Amino acid sequence: MSEAKFSPAAERNKDVILSVLRDVLPRTGDVLEIASGTGQHVLHFAKALPNLRWLPSEPDKSYRAPLHNIIEQAGLSNVAGPIDLDVLQPWPDLSVNAVIVANMLHISPFATVQGLLAGAAGVLVPGGILHIYGPFKAAGEFTSASNEEFDTGLRSRNELWGIRDLEEVTLMAIELGLQCISIKPMPANNFSLVYKKTS
Repeated sequence: MSEAKFSPAAERNKDVILSVLRDVLPRTGDVLEIASGTGQHVLHFAKALPNLRWLPSEPDKSYRAPLHNIIEQAGLSNVAGPIDLDVLQPWPDLSVNAVIVANMLHISPFATVQGLLAGAAGVLVPGGILHIYGPFKAAGEFTSASNEEFDTGLRSRNELWGIRDLEEVTLMAIELGLQCISIKPMPANNFSLVYKKTS
């Protein structure tokens, strides 16, 4: 059996993200989580919001196998098995009420931003919600010295990585029919971005 993985960051931010999701997600329907990783988020959210059906996804097989196991062990009837979804590849034929993702855009190529937004616009029903959580620059500027140092460290590991600009992300979203309804500063110099599919 594959060993379950654990993310200290996911453990720290699961409650602050949940506080936003309680306000923006529909009361019922299907929620697709992108890059579910360790599964800590999806299981926490599913327990707290049992009227929603949660669809985790993970492109990395080394995470997907243990993720499948911990979901099975949790025994939650409102969490499906993880699907193999890479935002840079064609998305599965889905129709969902919400798409959520946390801490992905800065540790992946910029093409991932467009892949996420276009994919979400394709699978969301009209009025569906896209929620993005993570560090962002505002008006092209870092919001803290620690985020600037974090960005430097990311780019030293992979030149295609880096903290994205929230205005640039939002303009791309608008072009794809995703209206920005909330940009909320969060603890530890992160942001919660909420978009709604307009048609």
